[in-house]
Amino acid sequence: MKDVQHIKIMPDDDGQRLDRWLKKNVEEMSFVMVQKLIRTGQIRLDGKRVKPDTRLVAGQELRLPPMDERPEKTDGYRLRDEDAEMIIKSVLYDDGDVLAINKPAGIATQGGMNIERHIDGMLEALITKDGIKPRLVHRLDKETSGVLLLARSADIARKLGRMFQSREMKKIYWAITAPAPMDMEGEIKAPLIKGTEGSNKDKMLVDEKEGQKAFTNFEVMEVAGRKAAFVAFMPKTGRTHQIRVHAAYAGFPLLGDSKYGEKAAIEGPGITQRLHLHARSLEFMHPVTRKKLKLTAPLPPDMAKSWDALGFQKKPDHEPFSAY
Repeated sequence: MKDVQHIKIMPDDDGQRLDRWLKKNVEEMSFVMVQKLIRTGQIRLDGKRVKPDTRLVAGQELRLPPMDERPEKTDGYRLRDEDAEMIIKSVLYDDGDVLAINKPAGIATQGGMNIERHIDGMLEALITKDGIKPRLVHRLDKETSGVLLLARSADIARKLGRMFQSREMKKIYWAITAPAPMDMEGEIKAPLIKGTEGSNKDKMLVDEKEGQKAFTNFEVMEVAGRKAAFVAFMPKTGRTHQIRVHAAYAGFPLLGDSKYGEKAAIEGPGITQRLHLHARSLEFMHPVTRKKLKLTAPLPPDMAKSWDALGFQKKPDHEPFSAY
């Protein structure tokens, strides 16, 4: 489609959602393209801006702009329609300055060696009408789900980044450990350093002499006997794999952690066989409004099955670390 098109909405199309009508009737228009053209005001009905869920009315005139093929990024990454739809649906919060998504497990935050699919590449689907792409503020491990914070400008990204560095960001993670901790709450202090040789090359290791300081608070929310526990973690520092290494070091590795908790396995109906670590919430002072903002991500469905199978409440009767 190289020229502007003006299409009259017919009676048979009355009441249909705009995005669904476009998908069915304009084959060359991908999901990503539809979202971008609507967001930037290039698709209009009777000359007015629209939203993807706008309902068509018979007799309206639909304006479709000329469209070019989407260019591939220099790293070869190309945003797929299903990924664009997924990340749009994952948005938890967006006020024009701060944006947060509920990151799915199994997707890397950024690209790298042999990483073809990553959140950073998918952010094209969240570009504003002014053409501004959100910026990553921090990372989550590939297998970790939950709140991932983004910024709509470089200035906001810097301010949020400083909050992470200065520990002004209260981070709460939910996990299942196997076995349950011996204590109901506590702090794990164990300096961490990246391994360099053999089987430890891709791991973080506890090293009292050479490691960087690392502190993690934990609080047991519920137990299933001694075999497992629902534990909330609050890392006070931000080292790579910190919660996973600290939990294993303290004797209660995370369920399904093949890297640091090989023996932390529970089999049975409803138990998901993957890492049970979820970035539950972030709490901080909004860099623009200076009001406290708390962003919370629900458990993904597969992880919620493990909570149910072990009899854990997905809405605990109290908030962990309320004194902080």
